[in-house]
Amino acid sequence: MQNAQIFTLIALAVYAAAMALIGCLSYRKSKTLDGFLIGGRSIGAWSTAFAYGTSYFSAVVFIGYAGQHGWNIGLGAIWIGVGNTVIGCLLSWLLFANRTRKMTKKLGARTMPDYFEKRYGSKSMKILAAVIIFVFLVPYSAAVYKGLGSLFSAVFPGVQTWVWMLIMACLTAVYLVAGGYMATAYTNLVQGVVMIVGVVCLVVAVLSHDAVGGIAGLVQKLGSFESLPGDPNPTTGAQLTSVFGGSSFKFLCFNIMLTSFGTWGLPQMIGKFYAVKDTAAIKRGTVISTIFCIVIGCGAYLIGSTSRLILGGVLPEGGVDAVIPTVLIKVLGNGTLGIILLAVIMILLLSASMSTLEAVVLTSASAVAVDLIPAVRKKGVPANKQMLLTRMLCLAFVLCSFVFATQNIPIIVNLMSFSWGIVSGCFIGPYIWGLFSKRITKIGAFAGVLSGLLVVGGATLVITLTQSFSAAASKSPEMGVAAMAVSLIVVPVVSLLTKNKDEDKARVEEIFACYNED
Repeated sequence: MQNAQIFTLIALAVYAAAMALIGCLSYRKSKTLDGFLIGGRSIGAWSTAFAYGTSYFSAVVFIGYAGQHGWNIGLGAIWIGVGNTVIGCLLSWLLFANRTRKMTKKLGARTMPDYFEKRYGSKSMKILAAVIIFVFLVPYSAAVYKGLGSLFSAVFPGVQTWVWMLIMACLTAVYLVAGGYMATAYTNLVQGVVMIVGVVCLVVAVLSHDAVGGIAGLVQKLGSFESLPGDPNPTTGAQLTSVFGGSSFKFLCFNIMLTSFGTWGLPQMIGKFYAVKDTAAIKRGTVISTIFCIVIGCGAYLIGSTSRLILGGVLPEGGVDAVIPTVLIKVLGNGTLGIILLAVIMILLLSASMSTLEAVVLTSASAVAVDLIPAVRKKGVPANKQMLLTRMLCLAFVLCSFVFATQNIPIIVNLMSFSWGIVSGCFIGPYIWGLFSKRITKIGAFAGVLSGLLVVGGATLVITLTQSFSAAASKSPEMGVAAMAVSLIVVPVVSLLTKNKDEDKARVEEIFACYNED
C-alpha cells in the first residue's frame, strides 16, 4: 500500500504542475471578459466536447451515484449512463448547441443571467438568476469536494479528508483564476483523455477480478447473489440483474430524468455552447462528446454494479459513499500494474472533479461580478474592475465551497441532486423556450424561473418541517424532475395569457434573425 501511495503522489505532483502551467500559459488570452468567460467564442470541437463531458461527470458520479446505485440496483443502474449519453449529451447538442451559439452571439450574452436579460429585456430576471446560481451552486461544488476527499482518504488513511479538499481547491483556483475559460478548455482536453484511459483500464481490471469473471461471470454471479444476514441494504440476485432495475424502476427513472434532462438547464453546461467557434465544430463536437459520455457514464455504472461481488456483499465502513473507493483498493491495491492503474484512476477522479469545479466556479463568479453587481449598482462597473472582481470572486467561491464541504454532511448524492434540480428547474423553461419561440413573454419567462424555485423550495420546506431535511434531500430527484416539468409548462402557458409590448416584438424579431445568419 505504501508503494501505491508514493506512486500516486508522484503522479499527482506531475498532474498538478501540468495544470498550473496551462493556467499560466492561458493568462494572456484571458485579459478581456469575453476571453476570460467564453474564450473569445473561438473554442474548437475537441476542447468544447471534452469540456462538456468532463463538466458532466465529476467524482460524485463515481463515488456517489455509481457506488450507491450500482450497489442497490445492480446492472439496471447502467441505464443512467445510457440516459445521460442520449438525453443529457446527444439531444442537448443536437437541439440546443447551434441555436445557443447563434443567439448568445447575437445578443452579446456571456452568461445565463445575461442571456435572460437581453432575450427578455428584464434586468430583474437577470438579478434573480444570478442570485440562484451563486446560492445553489455552492452545495453542488461542495458535493464534488466531498466526493473526491472521501476517495483520497481511503487511499491515504493517515491524511484527513479536508487536506485533500484544500489541495484540490488551491489547484483549481490557481489555473482558473489565471487562465479563465481558455485554461479550462485546454485542461478539460487533457482531463478528458485521462478520464477515458482511466475508465477503460478500470473496467478491464474490475471485470478481470476473480470475484467477477468477465461480463458472463458478472451476470451469472449477480443472478445467484444472496445478501448476508444483517445486511442493512438487503437485495436479491433477481433485483441486481433485472434489466429495468426491478423494484427500483421508479427510482431509476427519476434519476435518469434528473441527471439527463437536468443538463438542459444548467448554466455551467449550456455555457459550453456560447464558446464554440462555428457550426462545423458543433457537428464534430456532437459526435466526440457523445462517445465520451457513453464510455464514462456507462463505464462508471458498470463498475458500480460489480461492487457487491468484489466486496463479498459487505457494505464498507462509510456506507455507499465508500463503495467505489473500497473497490479500487481491493482491485488495484496490489502488484506493480495495479499500483500504476490506481494512480491513473486517482488522476481520473481528480480530473473529473476539477473540470466540474472549474465550470461551476466560473459560472457562479461571473453571475455576481458580471450580472449581479453591475445590475444593482447605478454607475456600473468598469471593464478592468469587472475582470479583477471576477477573478477575486472565483477565489471567494472556491473558499465558500471548501468551507461548506468540510461540514459533516454525508449525503453526497442527495446534496448534488438537490442543487442540480433546483438550478435546472428554474432555468430550463425560460432558456429552451427562449431559443425556439418568439411568443414567449417576459412575464412567462419570469414565471418559469419562479415556478421552478417554488416547486423545489416549497416541497423542501414542507418535508423538512414535517419530517427532516434528510428526508427532503432523499426526495431531491423527484422534486428536481417536477420543477423542470413545471417550468417547461408554465412558461408557454403564462405567455399565452400575456402579451409582449410592440417594441419587444420588434426586438425579438431582430434577435431571431440570427438563425438566418451563418
